[in-house]
Amino acid sequence: MIKYAMALLFSISAVQAQNASSFSPVAVEVGDLLEIGRPEYNRFKHIDFPPANLIIKRGGIANYKRAEGQQVVVTSVKEKKNGRTEIKIRRKDGGRFFGINTVISADLQKAMQSGELQTR
Repeated sequence: MIKYAMALLFSISAVQAQNASSFSPVAVEVGDLLEIGRPEYNRFKHIDFPPANLIIKRGGIANYKRAEGQQVVVTSVKEKKNGRTEIKIRRKDGGRFFGINTVISADLQKAMQSGELQTR
C-alpha cells in the first residue's frame, strides 16, 4: 500500500514540476518596449519579417542580423480566436525595417519562448 501511495505522490509531483516549468504569459500593453533577440536557427520564425526577395525587390537590404538588438515599441495587441496573441511592433527610432516596412506583426508567446523578442 505504501508503494502505491509513494508512486502516486511521485507522479503528482512530476506533473506539477512540468506545469511550473511551462511558459507563463507576459502581459504586454500598447507602448511597451521590447527588444528583438537572436533567433534559434538563423531565421526569424515567429516575427513576420518579409522574405528576402521581397525586400530586395522594393530596394531594401535583406540583412536580418541588423534587426537583432533593435528596440521596438508595441503598437497594438490582439487576442486571436485560437488563443494566440498577435502584436504589431514598430522601431523605437521611427525608422523602417529593412528600409520598407514600418510595422511588423509577431506571435507574442512563441516569439518570447524562442528568444526572438525579449522584454526590455
